Amino acid sequence: MAMAAALALARLGLSVAWTGPRAAPGASAAPDLRAYALNEGSLRLLRTLKVWDALPADARTAVHEIRVEGDRAGAALHFSDGSSGVDALSWIVDAAELEAGLLAALRYAPHVSHLPEGADAALQVLAEGRDSAARARLGVAMHTHDYGQRGLAARLVADRPHEGVARQWFRAPDVLALLPFDRPEAGCSYGLVWSLPEARAQALQQGDAAAFEAELASATGGAAGALRLASERVSWPLALGQADEVCGAGWVLLGDAAHLVHPLAGQGLNLGLADVAVLAEQLAARESWRALGDERLLRRYARARRLPTQAMGLLTDGLLQLFAHPSPMARELRNRGLDLVDRLPLLKRALVRRAMDG
Repeated sequence: MAMAAALALARLGLSVAWTGPRAAPGASAAPDLRAYALNEGSLRLLRTLKVWDALPADARTAVHEIRVEGDRAGAALHFSDGSSGVDALSWIVDAAELEAGLLAALRYAPHVSHLPEGADAALQVLAEGRDSAARARLGVAMHTHDYGQRGLAARLVADRPHEGVARQWFRAPDVLALLPFDRPEAGCSYGLVWSLPEARAQALQQGDAAAFEAELASATGGAAGALRLASERVSWPLALGQADEVCGAGWVLLGDAAHLVHPLAGQGLNLGLADVAVLAEQLAARESWRALGDERLLRRYARARRLPTQAMGLLTDGLLQLFAHPSPMARELRNRGLDLVDRLPLLKRALVRRAMDG
């Protein structure tokens, strides 16, 4: 997020200094197995920053269909780009390649310098992630609700092509997503994002590969074919969070430093990149006499981002609570809801457009 912000602000002609590693993680570092689902708004920003088109072709995969299944046989929701009137519903991108692409763009960006540590500036853009030390030094509290879950990520290879289909299973109490990908094997790989209760996630992460693959087969019912583990497994704690304040005189928070959402909708990075785009828009439109760190100016950014971030937090939290509830009534409600939405093409198209626009 920090690199995207540095690039976006440099394009305004501002002098930008950024802190962070100047080189991509070495071979000895733990591999980044995350795969992001990017919406159209994120793609627009990355194209503007000259990053998207520079990514390797096999590091980005178009999603043409999304199939969502509930926890009752036959309860399902299906989206396709054809019926939604778009070229692709989203794009899956390799997290490590995206970071490398941003870093490469920074090396050639005008008005940008690198500092090993922070320095005085008219505006400090803080995008350090959920455990931001700079946010803590400012005395800004981050209110979080720990879900007692972990997100488990890995790379998988299937015995049949993915055909650009993303699949998701809402199963009390876990949510499993298979994101179509072209690494390590083109056309038949997936990025796995599996949200599970903490003890269960740790057991699956630490168990042997054969047992893990058997659990995957049971959870997916073979819908994506036989799945083989093709990487290490990594996990991280999941929480809902919101900072008390996202800006003040001379500083602003972006991305996970400002807000956290559950990954079940794949919108965390999209929210952060939207933060970057809106901040750049507000700074570009500022009055000539107004300083970059003017609190009233930064409040415009905060107001513009309040509703989208709060709405996404409520949506992801609401879906998680609904599908985690064990009562028969809740189970019937959520599965009937999937069936109902699937029968309303105009509503489905509106949902797709909303998700793509961020």
